[in-house]
Amino acid sequence: MTTLNQQPSDPAWAWARYEPDARRPWNLALAGHLCRRAAFGATWDQLQRALRDGPQRTIDGLLRPEADAAAFNRQFDGYEAQSSSSRDVSELRAWWLQRMIRTPHPLLEKMTLFWHGHFAANGAKIESALLMQQHLQLLRRHALGSFREMLLGIVHDPAMFLSLDAKASRKAFPNENFPRWLMEAFTLGAGNYADGDVREAARAFTGWFVMQDELRLIEREHDTETKRILGREGRFAAADVAGILLEQPATARMIVRKLYRWLISETAEPDAGLIAPLAEAFAKKDDVLALVETMLRSNLFFSAAAYRQRMKCPVEFALGIVKGLEETVPTAPLADAMARLGQNLLHPPTAKGWAGGRNWINHATLAGRHNLTAALLKSDGAFGSKLNPAAVAGRHARPGSDGGARFFRDLFLQGDAESGDIPAGGEWDVDTSARRAAYAVLTLPEFQLA
Repeated sequence: MTTLNQQPSDPAWAWARYEPDARRPWNLALAGHLCRRAAFGATWDQLQRALRDGPQRTIDGLLRPEADAAAFNRQFDGYEAQSSSSRDVSELRAWWLQRMIRTPHPLLEKMTLFWHGHFAANGAKIESALLMQQHLQLLRRHALGSFREMLLGIVHDPAMFLSLDAKASRKAFPNENFPRWLMEAFTLGAGNYADGDVREAARAFTGWFVMQDELRLIEREHDTETKRILGREGRFAAADVAGILLEQPATARMIVRKLYRWLISETAEPDAGLIAPLAEAFAKKDDVLALVETMLRSNLFFSAAAYRQRMKCPVEFALGIVKGLEETVPTAPLADAMARLGQNLLHPPTAKGWAGGRNWINHATLAGRHNLTAALLKSDGAFGSKLNPAAVAGRHARPGSDGGARFFRDLFLQGDAESGDIPAGGEWDVDTSARRAAYAVLTLPEFQLA
């Protein structure tokens, strides 16, 4: 695998656009890397098209797909609305996974998943599929748009108030939960605010109550007196607090750092100088798409400092298998399986979302990933034999005596594992041999890395 080798700490080099040349060629490994980070993996045909199109044209399609993504989203909004009368969000989880698998705009769903981990609303506390659906729609609407508009939506989102145990805030008893998490987890980060700022911000949120699944302002319970928040004074309300937080340089730095972990690397903390130009541009432009585009097109993204420097979350792991094998599967049991692996969609463990990184893998979850792989590849069971490795290998390559192991290595690992690392399919019929060969590839350590 050929990647770039310059020092990633030089911002001018790091964020300059990657242009392939004889020394730094565009190849299958880098195409797979792009599809893992900006989507949920790829089919063989998509990898081959990316090879032909080159990095920049492929990124164009990921950022601004030619397909009618808006029509697709309206269709799935309707499907999700059918399950929104329940207080249980299980059906909504299944529809969201279907959306991730089928979407013509995978980067949009990938970024919606990112924001779900950032604005980590928990369905168990919300107890309303409708409110959770509206929350996800808010995230998706701004996932590649304006962070300002997203944050202003969040401070008026009943799902977030319920999830943060901030159902009511009275003038005499300001509820500090929402403003504390707003500063700690969503904008500034630890060390960039004081308890006094939280107390004053809580006064700005007084009067807001969630009643019958609606956020309502009761004027007589709102504190209209002057507050002092992060050095600013005024008769602030909730939206004003959001505006003050958006003015703080720490907010842009936090978002850029979190996106760096999501798109570039989670194994090494970037230094302040590397982050600075992106944070400054983001603070001025308030454009998530522009920030994501800079990262995806960069020298740094296509360097050894980024390649397989993230652990796949369970969603990425499972959907990478499904996507590569060119089918969809029943997603209700898939959502349950992901929950057992540590990522229960719509139920993040804390308001800070999932810790990620090495936390995804331990003896139990690694065994669970192997078990899920086996279940997805079985010719019967919960997933209904939807995935057919032999058929996929047959469409794109002759399985041969190894059951298609070489093909699956290139499809899922882009050649990162040596042939000797992958057991041959063995003396079985073509179908069984291909399933065993695919399983051998998908349980290698390399496939756990994004």
